[in-house]
Amino acid sequence: MPVWVYVLIGVGVVAGVGILWLVSVYNGLVVTRNRYQNAFAQIDVQLKRRYDLIPNLVESVKGYMAHEKGVLEAVVAARNVAYTAGQKAAADPGDPDAMKRLAQAEGQLGGALTKLLAVSEAYPDLKANTNMLALQEELTSTENKVGFARQGFNDAVTTYNTARDTFPAVAVAGVLGFKRAALFEIENAAEREAPKVKFG
Repeated sequence: MPVWVYVLIGVGVVAGVGILWLVSVYNGLVVTRNRYQNAFAQIDVQLKRRYDLIPNLVESVKGYMAHEKGVLEAVVAARNVAYTAGQKAAADPGDPDAMKRLAQAEGQLGGALTKLLAVSEAYPDLKANTNMLALQEELTSTENKVGFARQGFNDAVTTYNTARDTFPAVAVAGVLGFKRAALFEIENAAEREAPKVKFG
């Protein structure tokens, strides 16, 4: 056989191995990206559950706290901002800007809820209201679920970013359209604390 045939076979083998490697890297990145997107979907479910609880909470306290209108309006406004930020983050959970806005909105919502619940401590009839106690239990449960879902999401994002940033994937990840994903972190230490929803 002529030498050019061996060269052609060698080039074909190298090209085939390169294509198989590229497919393997691409598929690995797709799998890890799908994992963090699924993990964010779990956060989204819990956030929506909390967003749905907040109007009921406001309605429950409204009759008792009529002269605390500013506090109630702040909770509703913060809930609406957080809801909008949550929808944008759900559309692209890896987008750093969307995750930053969501974290800020969630921090503001947590602060508004904390203030509402602190003010409600001054109303003994409200503290004994069975509807309020049930909402308190639901809110506490949801806050815990949001925390666990956030941890799962951040773990999945870390796995994806590690797969994306390690050699040899880092050489082609950007070209294939795989950008770094952002963690869901609350920046302000005071905002890291879940709202205290204790009565009694």
